[in-house]
Amino acid sequence: MKYRIISVGKIREPFYRDGINEYLKRLGGYTNIELVDGLEEKLNPRAGEKEIARVLQKEGEKILNLVGDNEILVILDIQGKSLSSENLAAQIGEWNLTGKSRVNLVVGGSYGVADAVKKQANNKISFSRMTFPHQMAVLILTEQIYRGYKILKGEPYHK
Repeated sequence: MKYRIISVGKIREPFYRDGINEYLKRLGGYTNIELVDGLEEKLNPRAGEKEIARVLQKEGEKILNLVGDNEILVILDIQGKSLSSENLAAQIGEWNLTGKSRVNLVVGGSYGVADAVKKQANNKISFSRMTFPHQMAVLILTEQIYRGYKILKGEPYHK
């Protein structure tokens, strides 16, 4: 199974990028995984609802254009299902058996993701009811995918 993390925001901070790259490297022994970032549209800090909706739509189109017909789409959403690391590992195991070609995991921007992306999503996952910077969310996601594979393989990293 191939995995793709889609981060609407760009990973700008070197310490986040370094951590993300470390987990992506470690995951290379378990799966094919890539990061696509920087899909965000420019938005005036004082933008109104119409402008925000327009930006979400454009970002949503970019996301959906990346996702193929035989792929799984998962969004990280505060309203999503909260999973333990063991539950995420089990979910990864299930995704790996679907026969689909790729799992796409989307970390939205500060206004989330477009309704069109939410409607097409196969799963919605929440790390927490708290809000995290998107760069931190991507770092946590890469670590949790790595932890999930370690759990599935019965390897000692998890504890």
